[in-house]
Amino acid sequence: MSFRVKIEQASKSRNSSIILSLDFPFERPENRENLFTKAERVLDAVHPHICALKINHHLVLPLGTFDGVQKLVKKAHDLGLLAIMDCKVNDIGATNQVIAEYYYASGFDALIANPFIGWEEGLKPIFDVARKHQRGVILLVYMSHKGADEGYGQTIIDTEGKKTLQYVSFAKKALKLEADGAVAGATYPEKIREVHEILSDKVPIYSPGIGAQGGEITAALKAGARYLIVGRSIAQAENPEKSAREIQALAKIE
Repeated sequence: MSFRVKIEQASKSRNSSIILSLDFPFERPENRENLFTKAERVLDAVHPHICALKINHHLVLPLGTFDGVQKLVKKAHDLGLLAIMDCKVNDIGATNQVIAEYYYASGFDALIANPFIGWEEGLKPIFDVARKHQRGVILLVYMSHKGADEGYGQTIIDTEGKKTLQYVSFAKKALKLEADGAVAGATYPEKIREVHEILSDKVPIYSPGIGAQGGEITAALKAGARYLIVGRSIAQAENPEKSAREIQALAKIE
């Protein structure tokens, strides 16, 4: 079964489009066991209200891919959730292949990759590994931070010699490559709308930036987002379960 089918099933069975991003502030390396405990407690508390878990580099670095992170991925699976690695793969093909193999070997169901690297000796090895293991590849189309426009919003000349916007080019690439998802920041609903016009329902949109960064649930969903990635607003909330429950209620699947 493909990643896209699995996450769709998880989302519908839990009536939730929320993906939890375990985003925590820096802790000294000697406190990494406390960091693992904190992550585990949040996951235990909020799992009924989410459909998947996303992990970023700033949790892999202190906990280790085949140590604390793998334990969290296994726990997510035991709770009926999927796990996404937000590694934003962005290197040469040989390196990308090894990165993908390691993350999939640790249990991740999908990873996020940067389309800047191109196809040949760039994205192709990632897709090859993903298809071999029946895992997912989600492409980064437009980020959620304030400086995103400097890169993703710049005007380029595409491979056909036509003037276009970088994120439009990436959205078209996600469609052409049959990616399992496309990331478009919830802080820019107008960009989500443009990307959705290109992708229609053929490639689902994942929108980070809800809450702490200012992204609004209703605006993102109306613009075409399918999954909402929520980090600090849940992970660092005084009551993570309450926060997750309230966000889930605002993002009910029709």
